[in-house]
Amino acid sequence: MTPQEIRVLQEYRRVAAETLPVDAIKAIKHPAGGGDAPAISLIAKGYLTADEGRTSFALTEKAKEFLAYEPKPEFEEAAAGAAESAE
Repeated sequence: MTPQEIRVLQEYRRVAAETLPVDAIKAIKHPAGGGDAPAISLIAKGYLTADEGRTSFALTEKAKEFLAYEPKPEFEEAAAGAAESAE
């Protein structure tokens, strides 16, 4: 998955929506270009679906599972535990 594709998926989480219009997708700022191309490539990968005219894009179950995953660095958990025990 490209950084642009991840950014598109993160936008759904940021605005707490399951469907976004194409204008919202095109408005996402990408360091290396953007537009609706990342969303279209996510359709082929099974993360998004689009209506017939590609005017809106919706999350699939695969995308919802991806967005539900919140990895946490191991060292942050250890540091948080150490800070709590020091109190």
